[in-house]
Amino acid sequence: MPARLIVNADDFGLTRGINRAVAELHAAGALASATLMANGPAFDDAVAIARANPLLGVGCHVVLTDGSPVSPPEAVPTLIGSDGRNFRPKLAKFLQALIAGRIRAEDIAREALAQIEKLQRAGIAITHLDTHKHTHLFPMVARSLLDVAERTGIRAIRNPFEPDWNRTLGHGGAPRRLAVRALTLLRPAFEAIPQLESSLVRTTAGTVAVSATGSLDAETLVELLRALPEAGDFELCCHPGYNDAELDRVATRLRAHRDIEREALLSRIPQLSALPNVPALISYAAL
Repeated sequence: MPARLIVNADDFGLTRGINRAVAELHAAGALASATLMANGPAFDDAVAIARANPLLGVGCHVVLTDGSPVSPPEAVPTLIGSDGRNFRPKLAKFLQALIAGRIRAEDIAREALAQIEKLQRAGIAITHLDTHKHTHLFPMVARSLLDVAERTGIRAIRNPFEPDWNRTLGHGGAPRRLAVRALTLLRPAFEAIPQLESSLVRTTAGTVAVSATGSLDAETLVELLRALPEAGDFELCCHPGYNDAELDRVATRLRAHRDIEREALLSRIPQLSALPNVPALISYAAL
């Protein structure tokens, strides 16, 4: 079987400008998948776009850091930061608490279920799960999510690890590349989780462009696409949007680059037919 590629836009529901970019790219044939933030300020707008585009695969972008819980804060106390209302605002603080054993698996599962059920109540047929800032790289998060996926009938999850061929391209800054390489040590534990080992929940052979987050321009995108193997299922993780006044009001490190990614995807993905090994563009529903 030739290679298949899931071009997935993260942060669907964060702003209306991001939602608009998802709709425009989907209409142009440049992406078939997006992951929706249940706690995103533009959630209702994203739901309307998803309903108007039934061929757009929509997953749940589970948020455990940098935002507000869908559950009452007192129901998930070990996920809550020092203000008593919101998640810890920084990934580093979340990881410190996770490694120190101060986060309970049942709180992760409870909040993930609340976010999934919010999407389902809105009429979204969830194609897959992934996490904001890839927190399911870590085994306790991944196990909790996969337990919830099994309970809710969700049959796919993002493989948060980059494939070897992608890492050798050297995209992104050196500190980010080093971190991505070091985190690869967690991959065997991810693959050994029962739902994945039994294929009850499916995943890809890896996610492309994690290292390139914040630097995914047209040139980098073309290099990634040309390096795609002749066979296998892969995801290309991206963050397109519009750098507008609404984006200024939310916490995100990706601002001007959302325009760059949107323009790169719009100009390059429809040109895939020119590649010698043309991947089929799919959503997670095809897994």
